Amino acid sequence: MEKRIRVSSVFERNYNATTKIVVNQGGSRSGKTYSILQLLILFKAFEAKDQVISIVRKSLPALRATAMRDFFDILKEHDLYDERNHNKTENTYKLNGNLFEFMSLDQPQKKRGAKRTFLFLNEANELNLEDWIQLSIRTEKQIFIDYNPSMDEHWIYEQVIPRPDCTYIHSTYLDNIMFLPKEVINEIEHLKSVDENYWRIYGLGEIGQLKGLIFTNWETADLFPTGCKWVAYGMDFGFTNDPTVIMKVGLFGGEIWADELLYQRALTNKDIVNHLAELKISLGEDIICDNQPQSIFEIRQSGFNARAAYKGPESIQTGIDIMKRFRIKVTKQSINLIRELKNYKWKEDAAGNTVNQPVDKFNHAIDAVRYVCMDRLLGEKRVTRVRKKK
Repeated sequence: MEKRIRVSSVFERNYNATTKIVVNQGGSRSGKTYSILQLLILFKAFEAKDQVISIVRKSLPALRATAMRDFFDILKEHDLYDERNHNKTENTYKLNGNLFEFMSLDQPQKKRGAKRTFLFLNEANELNLEDWIQLSIRTEKQIFIDYNPSMDEHWIYEQVIPRPDCTYIHSTYLDNIMFLPKEVINEIEHLKSVDENYWRIYGLGEIGQLKGLIFTNWETADLFPTGCKWVAYGMDFGFTNDPTVIMKVGLFGGEIWADELLYQRALTNKDIVNHLAELKISLGEDIICDNQPQSIFEIRQSGFNARAAYKGPESIQTGIDIMKRFRIKVTKQSINLIRELKNYKWKEDAAGNTVNQPVDKFNHAIDAVRYVCMDRLLGEKRVTRVRKKK
């Protein structure tokens, strides 16, 4: 523990909290999750032995991509990781005689386990009141909660924050600014000009109500089905600020199914080709892409059947209309698509009324799905007729 620990003010406020419950409400990249994990790993785990520390989120794929990834990064940064202590099957890690367990609530019985010493609820607003009750009554010492405040009515506000044994910590990206790249700061501050509610929630970390959500016709499912009527792949290109996305899309039982295969920034065309090979996408399968000719050409040169999606002035609205005709099933591992579906909304006019044009945000995975849906469910001939008619 001789290594110097760099912490933010969010860490210090959590460290100084002595109440049973510590609630962290914050905007995007405020450092709340990372700070709580630093506290649990570098301090709570070295105060005693034989403790059980549970780190919980609604779904395991989301937990793996967020808190679990940060957890192991912190261990490795401080030379605390030992593969012998890591049970990857049970999703546990032993540190200084203490057990860290990573739990998801995909299966209801998981929240009715044995007692624990500390509890960390990551993105707690995904959980319901019953989840909270079952987890909290089995926690002996302290409970840490974090979330982005995307709704104004929730059990956290009604049942937890008003309690006398609760410390409330509010944070924004400014509390973590010394650790953020300039590009990330610019992207967050750009929300001011994108949408007032996005800025309130993700920039200022304040309660906001996202009205005018575009998609409500979706739900999560475990696995992408076999025996689809058709399957194709959608690809949306990005680089510095935006990710490159690959979505597997199919039609099964009259429903659209979507599975997130890739969502990553700073990929060259060569990197993309390597990912396509790693994903075992065969050379003959259709890959419907964002209309970037140079990238499509280079991917085709590698043998993959990539081609441009139709992108005309009415294509976004047309694609949305098509997707809204179906029930959409999203695999639980598609955490970025799920996040986008929860945030993709219509623009608002000066009076606060929604208008028939989407906000150009939270739409990269959605666009990849949309490309396939337009290609498969509209067809080029009908696209041409729509274009000529308008």
